[in-house]
Amino acid sequence: MTIATVLVIDDDREMRVSLTHLLESADYTPIVVKSAQEGLAALQSMDPEVVISDVRMPDMDGLEFQLKARELSRVPVILFSAHGDIPMAVQALQNGAYSFVEKPFDPRRLLRILNNALKMKRLEDSTIALQDRLAELTDLERILIGNSEQIEVVRDLIFDFAVSNANVLILGETGTGKELVARALHDLGASSNAPFIAANCAAIPPERFEETVFGTPENPHGLMNQADGGTLFLDELTSMPFETQAKILRAIETKQYQRIGETEIQSVQMRVISAASHQIDHMIADKSFREDLLFRLNTLVIDLPKLADRGEDVLLLARHYMKRLSKLYDLPTPDLTNDDISALMSHDWPGNIRELQSVTERRVLAERRGGGSIRLAITNQTPQQNFPATLREAVAAFEREVIGRAIQSEAGRMDDVAASLGIGRRTLNEKIVKLGLDKDALLGDQG
Repeated sequence: MTIATVLVIDDDREMRVSLTHLLESADYTPIVVKSAQEGLAALQSMDPEVVISDVRMPDMDGLEFQLKARELSRVPVILFSAHGDIPMAVQALQNGAYSFVEKPFDPRRLLRILNNALKMKRLEDSTIALQDRLAELTDLERILIGNSEQIEVVRDLIFDFAVSNANVLILGETGTGKELVARALHDLGASSNAPFIAANCAAIPPERFEETVFGTPENPHGLMNQADGGTLFLDELTSMPFETQAKILRAIETKQYQRIGETEIQSVQMRVISAASHQIDHMIADKSFREDLLFRLNTLVIDLPKLADRGEDVLLLARHYMKRLSKLYDLPTPDLTNDDISALMSHDWPGNIRELQSVTERRVLAERRGGGSIRLAITNQTPQQNFPATLREAVAAFEREVIGRAIQSEAGRMDDVAASLGIGRRTLNEKIVKLGLDKDALLGDQG
């Protein structure tokens, strides 16, 4: 199996043949050219991962090639020359060359330098790819807006842990965005196209927990089957029945499980990301949660800060949510007054990000009645003198808010939304169009 493609540039035929044999014997695929101009063309058309180039060549030398190559690619360039001296080596390295090797060279040393250059290139490519994908994760961006030290640490951990397949435990209070962080870890990882299966342990009846996770002959597609090859996210971990924890532990350790009522062994490959509050430490102490299961799940840990501990991040988040919600509801974006700022900074935010989203939504909707304040939105009060101009407007505003919350509550499953509202699917679709609701925007702001 080929390790990597290496571009070789040298005007000396014997050196080209020698390097070709050396690279092929070490499982590299060489692309061999005899001039720097041909090397630049190959760099653009064949995308090699490392370049080995002579310095002394007619028309364009290796130093000039290295400078032009930097404009086209991040590929590391290893330069060598029989006429090399210290000033030339210093200049090459200052211009960005990865390394400089004098002829005649030790083949083992050259291969070692080549291997290190390849590792550096792939690490840089991986880093840039993750950064690009991170920028596309708008949900993650929303939940991690801020300049506080705590949130910077969380951003760094997400970035670092995404490239690992190790299990991750996300700790944090309700509303701090644990599921969004779990999704980010999955979406930034190598298996981003694989399934992400989220399960709220608190929402599964204890008597049906095992069949939900492992499946049955009648319903073989349990959570583990669905997550095979991807990520299983276990939210509200402390709600997992104690009697089931040993089976979950064994399945995670062995990557094998049995459906309930079957003896056949099923195999599974998955990463487990779980979320819990700090209450789990107390449950370990009183032995209501298995310590060995926790040790299996907390290989890596991300501790999400409380909103009240993030200082002025509250203001950045409030402005961000109000701008988005104002666009959603086609209303003017409220300005934050001094009293609004005081209310935002003095509130203890027991509901964290989720509570802030609700507060900013109430503040934005108050614009329909001519205004409001953050302080009133926090206490969920409405100015008595402000009412919609007509009954039709009041009904539309009420329907918009109720339907919007139902879409968020049912995670966008429109049949379930219609059922929860007690209306038909067709009626729901008509109301969504009439009220101008944006389903994607509503789901995008969940914390």
